[in-house]
Formats: sequence, C-alpha cells, structure tokens
Amino acid sequence: MSDEDKFVSEKKRLSEKSHQPAEDFIQSYMGDDSWQRLMRFENLLRERYVLNREIKFPFGNNYGWSFRYAHNKTLLLYVFFEENGFCCTISIGGKGAMEVEKIFSELNPKLQAMWENRYPCGHHGDYYGGWIHYSVENDDELLDMIRLVGVKVKPKKQD
Repeated sequence: MSDEDKFVSEKKRLSEKSHQPAEDFIQSYMGDDSWQRLMRFENLLRERYVLNREIKFPFGNNYGWSFRYAHNKTLLLYVFFEENGFCCTISIGGKGAMEVEKIFSELNPKLQAMWENRYPCGHHGDYYGGWIHYSVENDDELLDMIRLVGVKVKPKKQD
C-alpha cells in the first residue's frame, strides 16, 4: 500500500514506530476480550496453515504495529492492534476477487460492504481485487475472515 495518506484508522492504534511493544502490553492495550478473540482467530489459522507470526510496523505511520501472519513465507494478512480491538488488513488479487464474488452472498453484511468499498488493486479479466481493513468486533466475524484468507491462500492443512 504505497498511498498511505488514503488510510486513516477510525480507532486508536499503537503507532510509536521507535518502540516495539511487548506482547503483554499489546494484550493489555487490546483488552482481554479482544486478545482472546485474536487468539481464537490465530488458532483457526493454525488449523489450516503452517503459520508464521511476526510483529511488524508496515505501510507507514497511519497503520501502526501489527502481527504479520504468513503461511510459510506467503503473506496471509496483517492484524493491527487497536485500543480494545483489532483490525484485519488483507489484500486479495483479481483471481481471488472471482472467488470472493462466488461466496459474497454468504458473507456478513459488514464484510460485504467492506468488499464493495475496497481500495482497488490487481485485476483478472473483469474482476478487481483490493485491500480491506476489517475491525473484528465479535466471534461471529472470525469465520468470514478465515474464508477471505482462504480465498487469498488456499488452506494447506486438513481441518
């Protein structure tokens, strides 16, 4: 995401680049409920991928600190730490956009709106991919995020 000026988080994030936060501080900042939700999300990812997690400060100052999740070395998504929550940032290319369109009606309305208003990137034929920034607020949203990750990178492990 080279055009960082287009993104402004609606929620407060850990944005002091010169100070990498410790995991216990991240947990406290996110709040116990959100941290537990993130750990449930991470476990769902581990069931499907050979998961690597790193702490990163990607994309410039508007984004803040995050976990970068990858399957081996292939990027799955970033999860940015928000005050009392977290935001999943994922890019899906044009081929993946075709797959999102197939499951679109099955996704929750909030995620449908995010997809319809995505920041465009990549295309395949008539399908345009994009970036979405999705603040997860309840456990019901986790499986939809897993589905989006699965569109981007097909799961490698058996459930």
